[in-house]
Amino acid sequence: MVRSPDWAAAERLSYRFAMLIDNTSALVTGGASGLGEATVRALVRKGAACTIFDRDEARARVLAEELGGATGYAAGDVGDAAAVEDAVAKATEAGTFRIVVNCAGIGWAQRTIGRQGEPHDLEAFKTVVAVNLTGTFNVMRIAAGAISKTVPLDDGERGVIVNTASVAAFEGQIGQISYSASKGGIVAMTVPAARDLAPVGIRVCTIAPGLMDTPLLGLLPEEQRRALGSGVLFPRRLGYPAEFAQLVVSIAENGYLNGETIRLDGGLRMPPK
Repeated sequence: MVRSPDWAAAERLSYRFAMLIDNTSALVTGGASGLGEATVRALVRKGAACTIFDRDEARARVLAEELGGATGYAAGDVGDAAAVEDAVAKATEAGTFRIVVNCAGIGWAQRTIGRQGEPHDLEAFKTVVAVNLTGTFNVMRIAAGAISKTVPLDDGERGVIVNTASVAAFEGQIGQISYSASKGGIVAMTVPAARDLAPVGIRVCTIAPGLMDTPLLGLLPEEQRRALGSGVLFPRRLGYPAEFAQLVVSIAENGYLNGETIRLDGGLRMPPK
């Protein structure tokens, strides 16, 4: 027997879509450029009041002024608890705080040992882990505390946290030991964070992007950019930051997505180098 569609449930979902982003407040770390900037633009188009949190205060201010409305910014490092608390306070003041997107991150290229047997720089390893992994957790723990005080939706949900890992978490290339470790840690946090925050109605998901056309790759010659894109299964190109932002919006809108890491890579599987 074929069941008829539950139109009442569909209406509830439609209402939920409108409520979770429109007229709510979002915090985006690393929001002044690249994936973070694309995410800020997408959320603002959906009606959210975005707080851009970035170390580059000048760039964050310019973007906030361009977008106008309730878009604001806070300058600081994701590893600085006081700076994160200030950013979260601004996001809370801007509206009903429900969305956090962690895009801040750095990279480092160095093998575990060099050609002459010299060991990897330990301080560099610590720095990458501190920014990418510890910084993500720092924002998550402080923001979750604030969101837990937000009035829940009809289904009990208060908000969603989207973290950014990388395909390097699964197929780290030669020289990516510190970056892969930091991004692998973000993937590993996803399920326990979702379990920890379920009692207060906060979902946690992670996006693991592949080769995205960010300002960093924009510095490469066009020939190298095309070569990188040709290694993607399909479509044979670099990913667009707007596609990352589109996935963030989809995660925010779909209340049944939780505790999941989603690869956004066009089917790419990274080779050793």
